[in-house]
Amino acid sequence: MDRGAVCYRRYLDGDDSGIVDIIRDYKDGLILYINGIMGNFLLAEEIMEETFFKLVTKKPNFSGRSSFKTWLYSMGRNAAIDFLRKNSRLSPIEPDSVGVITDEHDIESEYLREEQKITLHKAMEKLLPDYRQVLYLSYFEGFSNGEISTITGKNKRQIENLLYRAKNALKAELEKEGFVYEVI
Repeated sequence: MDRGAVCYRRYLDGDDSGIVDIIRDYKDGLILYINGIMGNFLLAEEIMEETFFKLVTKKPNFSGRSSFKTWLYSMGRNAAIDFLRKNSRLSPIEPDSVGVITDEHDIESEYLREEQKITLHKAMEKLLPDYRQVLYLSYFEGFSNGEISTITGKNKRQIENLLYRAKNALKAELEKEGFVYEVI
């Protein structure tokens, strides 16, 4: 049983610190993942809160057929899709620009890395939502293709194809920007 599942079991058994641990461990990644779907960071925060609210109030059954994180991200994805269906007239808003974090030891190289991250995120915003979603889940969250399959509701072969096409599309976008991807 993974850490998230253990914390959820603690919460269901009456230990409120279990849900606090879950929120602390998963909120940032869940917001970023949902932001990839929504295209709006503020709405992504709301959907993340709604997902945790559902976890607290409805206490859905976690079967253990996947990791807790996979199950939680599936709930977040479903909440985001439900929101988009209900509010289809809303258009996505450009995400806020990413701030630069400096490093005392090597400010210049840290600045270049941050610029590369900004370029990468801007290029990802130009990709199809399905491409952004599988790239984010695979490379930023470290999910396996099977876990991505569970989260997105697609089969493993579809995920492999999406990842292949997404990487090629991202590479093309980065090359348009003059990005040298070998140095990452």
